Amino acid sequence: MNLNEILLPVVKKAIAGLYGAEIPDAFVQLQKTRKEFIGDITLVMFPLLKFSAKDPVQTGNEIGKTLLASSALISAFSVEKGFLNLSISDEHWLHFLKSLAESKSDLFSVSPKGRMMVEYASPNTNKPLHLGHLRNIFLGDSVASILKADGYSVVRTQIINDRGIHICKSMYAWLKFGNGETPEASGMKGDKLAGKYYVQFDKLMRGQADEQIKNWEAGIFGDIPESVSAEYSRLTATWAEKDDEKARKAISGKIRELANGQTQALRDAQEMLVKWERGDREVVDLWKKMNGWVYDGFNQTYDSMNVTFDKLYYESDTFLTGKKMVEEGLAKKVFFKKEDGSVWIDLTAEGMDEKVVQRSDGTAVYITQDIGTARLRMDDFPDLTGIVYTVGNEQDYHFKVLFLILAKLGYPWAKNCHHLSYGMVELRNADGQVGKMKSREGTIVDADDLIAEVLATARKLTVERGHIDGMTDDDKENLCEVIALGGLKYYLLKVDPKKRMVFNPEESVDLNGNTGPFIQYTHARIKSLLTKAGTIGSVTAGVGMTDTERDVVRILAEYPVVVREAAETFSPALVANYTYELAKAYNTFFQTVPVIKAESPELKEMRTCLSACVAKIISSSMGLLGIDVPERM
Repeated sequence: MNLNEILLPVVKKAIAGLYGAEIPDAFVQLQKTRKEFIGDITLVMFPLLKFSAKDPVQTGNEIGKTLLASSALISAFSVEKGFLNLSISDEHWLHFLKSLAESKSDLFSVSPKGRMMVEYASPNTNKPLHLGHLRNIFLGDSVASILKADGYSVVRTQIINDRGIHICKSMYAWLKFGNGETPEASGMKGDKLAGKYYVQFDKLMRGQADEQIKNWEAGIFGDIPESVSAEYSRLTATWAEKDDEKARKAISGKIRELANGQTQALRDAQEMLVKWERGDREVVDLWKKMNGWVYDGFNQTYDSMNVTFDKLYYESDTFLTGKKMVEEGLAKKVFFKKEDGSVWIDLTAEGMDEKVVQRSDGTAVYITQDIGTARLRMDDFPDLTGIVYTVGNEQDYHFKVLFLILAKLGYPWAKNCHHLSYGMVELRNADGQVGKMKSREGTIVDADDLIAEVLATARKLTVERGHIDGMTDDDKENLCEVIALGGLKYYLLKVDPKKRMVFNPEESVDLNGNTGPFIQYTHARIKSLLTKAGTIGSVTAGVGMTDTERDVVRILAEYPVVVREAAETFSPALVANYTYELAKAYNTFFQTVPVIKAESPELKEMRTCLSACVAKIISSSMGLLGIDVPERM
C-alpha cells in the first residue's frame, strides 16, 4: 500500500470529525510536495472548501492540527495558500524500510489485471535492424516487463513483415545482380545481405527514373498512362508558379515518385508480388530462401540484446485472414469497391478520408494484413485485455484508421487496442552532426554496428577507469557487455517515448550524469559496501534519521506508484528517471554520512539496511528496463 492509500482514510476521518461530512475519495487530492516546500505529501484544499465553508489557509490549518494530534503518521505541517504540506514521521519511514528489507519476493503486491499483448520489433525482411528498431524493441520489451510488474499476464509478440513489395525488391535485385550469392559465401549476416540488394534495387530504380524524367522534360512520354503525363504536366506547371525553394523541392519529390512508379524495375517487382500471392513456385521458393537468411540474422541480433518473444506472427499468414475480412466488410457494406476493382473504406464522416484496403489487382496492402493480424491475435488469446502496438509516430494515422476499421467491422475489442507512438531517433556523429536514416539509400545506422561501437567504447572506458584488476578476461568481457547494453538501453528509454531524440554512443556509457552506467556503478558501490560491512542490519524503532536518509527512503516508497503510472502510460522513461533520482539521492547520502563507521550500532544497521534496499530497488527497476546491474565495476 502506497502513502496516498495509507493517508486517504486518515484524512477523510479528520475532515469528517471537523466538519461532520463524509466526503468522496475524489475530493481528497494528495500529491508529492514540491521541492521548494518542506513536506512529503501535499493535500489540496480547494475541493474541501465546500465542506469547511472557510478560506483555504484556515481550512488547511484546521486539518493540519487535527492530523498532527490524531495520527502518528504526521510529524509536522505547513500551509502555503491553498495547499497543506504534511511531513511524515520517521517512525513511518523506518517501518516502511524494515518491511521492504524483509520482503522476500514481490517488492509490492498487485492484483491480477488480465492479459496484455505487446507488439514490438516487427521488422521488414528486406534489411537489417537499425537504430530506430532499437528504440522500438527496447520500448516494447520494457513496457511488457512493466505491465507484468503491474499485475498483467503479458504476451510478447512481433509481426514479421515477410511479404509485400519491399521483399520483392530485394528478391528482384538478387536475381539480377546476385550471381547466386549467399550469406555463407559472402561472410555477411543474412539480413545484411538482403539489405544490400534492397539498396541495389533502389539505385537501379532511381537510374531508370532519372532517364524517365529526362524524357519527360524533352516532351517524350512514350506509352505511359495519360493520367501520369497529365499529373506530370500539372506538377511542372505548379513548380513554375512557386518561387520558394521548399515548395519546389516538395514538388520535385512528387515528380520523382511519379517517375519511380513508371520504371521497369518497379513494374517487375510488382509483378513478382502478384506471382507470390498466386503461389508461383519459383517466386515462393526464392522468397523462402531469402527470408530464411534474414530470420537467422535477426535472431543473432535479438540474442545480443537479450530480447525474446512468446509468439510470432507472419504477414504471409495474416494477410490471408485480412483478405477474408475485406470480403466480410464488403458484405456488411463497411467497404466499397471502385470501378478498377480496388476496395476502400470511406472515413470522411470521422474527419479522415477514403482508405484503400485492397489493391485493384487483388493484392493486400498494409492495413489488410494488420486487420487480419488483430483478428488472429484475439482468436489465439480470447482473454486479452488489450494489445499495445509499439510503432513510430509516422504511423499515427494508420493506427487511427486500423482501430476504427476494426470497430466498424463489429469487433468490441477494438477499443482495447493502443498505439504506443514514439518519436524518431537520430544519431550524433563524431563531428556533432545529426544524421537521418534512409534504408533505401543504404544510410541506416545498423543495429549490430551500433552495439559493437558502444561495446568498444565501454571496453575502452572500463580499462581507463582501472576498476577491474583481478578479474578474468571472461569476467571483464561480460562486464563490458553489461555496461554497453545497459548504457544503450537506458539512453534510448530515459526519454519520453513521444519525443524525438538524438543518440550519442559515447555519452551512453559515461559514468557521470543520467546514464545507465552511473546507476549500474551505484549498485556496484552498494554491493561492495555491503560486502565490507559483513552483515546487513535490521531497523530499530526510534533511531534518528538525517534529511538525506529521509530523502532516500521517501524515493524508495514512491516505486510502486511510479511502476503503476509507467504501466498506465506505457512509459519506461518514468522508471528510468525514477531510478536515476534514487541513485543520485543515495550517492548524496553515501557522501554525507558514514555507514560502516556510523556513530552507533543502531545507525550502522539502519544505514546498511537502507543501502541494501536501494540496491534491491535499483536491480528491480533496471530489470524492468531490460538492464542487468553488476556486482562490481
